[in-house]
Amino acid sequence: MKYKAMLIILITLGLLALVGCGTVGGDETAKDEKKDEAPSDKTITVEHEMGKTEVPVNPEKIVALEFSYVDALAALGISPIGIADDDDASRIIEPISKKIDDYTSVGTRKQPSLEIISSLQPDLIIADLQRHKDVYKQLSDIAPTIMLTSLSADYNQILEGFEKIASAVGKEDKGKEVLEAHKKRMEEIKAQVPENEDRTVLPAVVTADAFYAHNMDSYTGSLLESIGLKNAIQDGSDRYNKINLEQVVKFNPDVFFFMQAGDETIVDQWKDNPLWQDVSAVKNNQVYTVDRNTWSRFRGLISSEAILEEAVSNLYDN
Repeated sequence: MKYKAMLIILITLGLLALVGCGTVGGDETAKDEKKDEAPSDKTITVEHEMGKTEVPVNPEKIVALEFSYVDALAALGISPIGIADDDDASRIIEPISKKIDDYTSVGTRKQPSLEIISSLQPDLIIADLQRHKDVYKQLSDIAPTIMLTSLSADYNQILEGFEKIASAVGKEDKGKEVLEAHKKRMEEIKAQVPENEDRTVLPAVVTADAFYAHNMDSYTGSLLESIGLKNAIQDGSDRYNKINLEQVVKFNPDVFFFMQAGDETIVDQWKDNPLWQDVSAVKNNQVYTVDRNTWSRFRGLISSEAILEEAVSNLYDN
């Protein structure tokens, strides 16, 4: 009897020990699971025009201070929470607006509102070197900020910026796929340009009192050249040149692409001038008015394809 009683006690103690061990193990597993579910505080180092910045892995709340960055994010399937849209939502071109969600305007690209940006509590800000260099510290005090080249970029620099953004937001593989598809589309468009095309083109922003010619190194000029459309200005001047009628006559482009600002422009003042009438593009009725937002302001993969599709359609489908 004593032996049986002792055996029962030992078995009972053993079971209690096993249960206790199981409970401790369960607690540790639960702790591990909760630890895995906790938000990651990991960062990656992103090199940019102002140095190096530690950016959270897979940032979700992004503020874009140039339209080219909005284009890049849209191409990657990301919606920024804040955009410097010049206080004008209509500047977001249709191919991009349909890819992004509602956002908060943070003011103009030239002078975005630091107060509104701060209120959004972003975990990444993408800014432009030329426009925002002087407020880089203030932006960096709000959130990790990377500074890229947009306003003064040519087409190839825009592609480089896209790759940098893809890396910064944790979408490198997606970025490679998008870039490969973009380059394939560009080759398809280029194939529509005859090999013997010898006409010169001149994209220009025309306002009420000025004519701003975009040379071969400008974004739009270099983009058109990438498919074989030679820019009329090849003299190494500034990328964006304010020129007069006599200079227009000197460059004598065969094709104009006018990014028009307003209903009345300086071209209306020139139209009856014999000098204007003697320009090759005018004589041959090769003057096209195009959307300034698409052709000048956005500077991205999506907008680049839209520009070239329109250019080729104008030149070869008429």
